[in-house]
Parts: sequence; C-alpha cells; structure tokens
Amino acid sequence: MIKYKKIFEDDNYLVINKPAGLLVHGAPHIKEPTLVDQLLKKYPKIAKVGDDPNRPGIVHRLDKLASGLMVIAKTQQSFNDLKEQFQKRTISKYYTALVYGKIERDEGEINFPIERSAKGHRMAAKPSTVKGEKNEAGRNAFTEFTVTKRYINYTLIKVKIKTGRTHQVRVHMSAYGNPVVGDDLYGTKKTKEKNTRLRKKQEKLNLERIFLVANELEFADLKGKKKNFKINLPENLEKLLEIVK
Repeated sequence: MIKYKKIFEDDNYLVINKPAGLLVHGAPHIKEPTLVDQLLKKYPKIAKVGDDPNRPGIVHRLDKLASGLMVIAKTQQSFNDLKEQFQKRTISKYYTALVYGKIERDEGEINFPIERSAKGHRMAAKPSTVKGEKNEAGRNAFTEFTVTKRYINYTLIKVKIKTGRTHQVRVHMSAYGNPVVGDDLYGTKKTKEKNTRLRKKQEKLNLERIFLVANELEFADLKGKKKNFKINLPENLEKLLEIVK
C-alpha cells in the first residue's frame, strides 16, 4: 500500500506529503484505496469534518500522479478557517515542475479559463479572449511560473497557482506549449513518445508519475500565525534531473 508521510500535526490540522500514485478520495466508481481511507483509520473523528462525507477533512486536492504537501483539517473550525483562506486566495501553494521544451521567458502568468472537456475525463483550457472580448466560457484560472533551470530539451520551473482548478498546472502548461514531463493526458503525441522512452530508460526510478510536486505550502493557523512548510523533491525525480538534457 502506498502511504502518506506526516510532516506536522497539532490538534487542528495535519500536514502531509502525499506520494504519487495515491488518490486523495474515492468516488462510487473507484475501488482502490485512497488517502481518505488511511486518514479515517488513524483519525476516525475527521469523518464528521467538512462539507462532503466522501471528503472528510479535505480542503484541497492533488492529482493522483503528482505528489507533495497537503493540509488536512482535523476539526470543523479548522476546516472552515482553511476553506475561507483558500476562497480568499491567502494560502500560498508552490509547485516544482519539469516541462518539455525550453521556455525563453524568465517568468510569466497563464490565465486561460478552464472548463471540463466534452471527453469528460479531462479539462480544457479556453482562449482568454474571443474577438477582442473576455471569454465567458470556463472558470477563471491563474498560474504564475518562474524558470529555475533550462536544459536543452526541458525547463525546470517553480509554479504558484492563484486558483485551484482541477488539473490546473497540467492544463495550463500544456496550453502554453510546454506539457509536464510524464503527463500523457495533456501531452502531445511527441511528448507522449518521449514519456514512453523515459520510462523504458529509467524503469528503476519508478517513474509512473508526472514531474509535478507541491513542495511548499503556507497558510495561517487559527491564531493567525503564518505556517510555512517545504519538502525536497522525491529522490527518483532528483535522479531524473541528472540524466535529462
């Protein structure tokens, strides 16, 4: 079983490092074990925390194939407070991502609206304007990025999301022309072929994931004191950076 790692805990919340391959919560059609299943075994009281009994204590999510920091509410008061911080966008979430191609700009913001694709299982980025007018389709989404390091065929970036749309970083980077490494859902035919070659070349690194890590999280506790948490990249991703060009 894939297990989460506890980073910090007090009476009100729990900060964890969710590994790649672990779903955050289930659904009627999902039978595999989830993060919520693990949390309920250790913290049965959180079953009554939150707005949705299927997502107890969960105030934000991470994609199954991504990894990184999450804060879990242990009390309803903490849940309400964290939910309000997310709604007001006062919580800071930073990601590290390796994307295909060389991004020439040192930094930028992507603001394509996002809506569910007609295919259902994925999201789609829409043009921000149509015929010179603001596009009303989809939900507003804002992603900021800063280039950390450029390789010949890849770019390592630090990403901050101002909104928390489903698959936001993956959708935006794909629409920007630089899909996340390992992402077959939003990749191009060319990058999917590269993903396959990378997996075959580095089977020992266990790269059945995307190169997207939520490695920094900052929020305020119930007393208003800022709490900041940071983690390193997983070892297999660090090793991948040693071999990419």
